[in-house]
Amino acid sequence: MSSLGELQSIIREKYHLDPVALDPRRPMREQGLDSLAVAEFLFEVEERLGLTLPDEQQQIETLAGLAELIDRLRARQAA
Repeated sequence: MSSLGELQSIIREKYHLDPVALDPRRPMREQGLDSLAVAEFLFEVEERLGLTLPDEQQQIETLAGLAELIDRLRARQAA
């Protein structure tokens, strides 16, 4: 499963939202997730995926951007 798919699964489970309804390229806050929900989501992502997200994640507003960051982190860990 791609990082984006994993993120969409977490959203489905945690918020009972259909990930198809969320555009991965639009900011999450514009799609109904407030700043607290986004922060909780990021903590959940770290816990479930066993990652520590760097400070740069604070500037990432889209699921696609977060998935790209996770892919980069995983590539570094694998190297």
